[in-house]
Amino acid sequence: MTSRLFTKYNRPGSRYTVYPTIPYWDPDSFSKESWVQSLTHSLNEYSDEGISLYIHLPFCDSLCTFCGCNKRITLRHEQEMPYIRAVLKEWHSYLNIFPKTPSIKEIHLGGGTPTFFSMDNLKILIEGILEPVHLAENPEFSFEAHPKSTSRTHLHGLYNLGFRRISLGVQDYDKSIQLALNRVQPLWLVKRVHDYARELGYTINHDLIYGLPNQTIERNRPTLEITESLKPDRIAFYSYAHVPWRKGVGQRAFDELDLPKNAEKRAIFEAGRQFFKDHGYKEVGIDHFVLPGDELAKAAETGRMRRTLNGYSTTQNKIRLGLGMSSISESGDGFAQNTLDLEEYQQKAETGELPLIRGHISTTKDQLLARHINELMCYFETDLPEEPILKADILSDLKEMQEDEILIIDHDRITVTETGRPFVRNVCMAFDQRMKESSREMMFSQTV
Repeated sequence: MTSRLFTKYNRPGSRYTVYPTIPYWDPDSFSKESWVQSLTHSLNEYSDEGISLYIHLPFCDSLCTFCGCNKRITLRHEQEMPYIRAVLKEWHSYLNIFPKTPSIKEIHLGGGTPTFFSMDNLKILIEGILEPVHLAENPEFSFEAHPKSTSRTHLHGLYNLGFRRISLGVQDYDKSIQLALNRVQPLWLVKRVHDYARELGYTINHDLIYGLPNQTIERNRPTLEITESLKPDRIAFYSYAHVPWRKGVGQRAFDELDLPKNAEKRAIFEAGRQFFKDHGYKEVGIDHFVLPGDELAKAAETGRMRRTLNGYSTTQNKIRLGLGMSSISESGDGFAQNTLDLEEYQQKAETGELPLIRGHISTTKDQLLARHINELMCYFETDLPEEPILKADILSDLKEMQEDEILIIDHDRITVTETGRPFVRNVCMAFDQRMKESSREMMFSQTV
């Protein structure tokens, strides 16, 4: 893998967790009425699939400088209940819209810091969500956990409510890197939460990040070794997305010169990738490693894996509803996002108004391209579209990448090569007609 390719292709681009990407949503296609119509149609059409819920819990007691999430930094725990009341109000606004009682296939608690909330309040939230609905067969409940705020009470209480997967935010064990991230959490703290979660029977995911300030292959090695010794079921090894123009003071808290660049950054990932594979993990998608036998490994083998806003998922249901400030919902042929402002969210939700700020109703072409992009992001291969003009446009954009051996095209089948895997987001950009048709310049993180 040459530095020439990194210099040439490492440019701003979407992470393609949804398509169309949010900056290129069409505001003219969207209204609250069109969103409700899209959601109602999907619920009638796909009711047997069940729906997924993402619940955004935005509070954190300190600012992690790497964080790109929508959050509110506070020590005021009295804010928990007003927020939970607003989320439950929003949920009931949707229940009043639905033509039939939905069944819940999946719940994910994200943040922010979900375990900022007391277990008593989380119990009120989850029971309030589940009381008026049905549970689908074999539901999947998961939550993101900060080791510093996750107690045995949290782990035991959420397990009793049906949660079976936990994602532990580790990032890196190096003390100087933790200081730069404003997230000091020693191994004993992570291990305490990990071990008790294992004892209870959770599937455990560890989130790591490469490309952090002062990080090198050598300094990252102890993090890899510690992680392997704990043997989580899944490891997400994410690329650090440096977007200080969007995330304000947090990502401006360290010198950008300390960030590993281009081939150096990718070399940290490649070292981790090889380490995890050498220790029995199977690579799935662009940044995930799972133990054989894990449900995500099985989904990857059988073509059931899907890329979503929350990473890779084993569920294929069309309706993924987001509750809470900034949350994004998907209906199968449309998207909607809630307001990013906490006070505005709570005010609208409390009055029974859907707290939406923007959205998009997908065309048939959007849905076709979304399928191709999802296949590339999950499996590194897809077919070319049959429509001649669209096919020619994509081939034109892929020509140079084909010459650089990033991909192979054989009988209209595109396969990303091993050399090309770091640049799969660039390959997806060739399919991104919304981006190419727009005159707007959007600022994304680097593709590699």
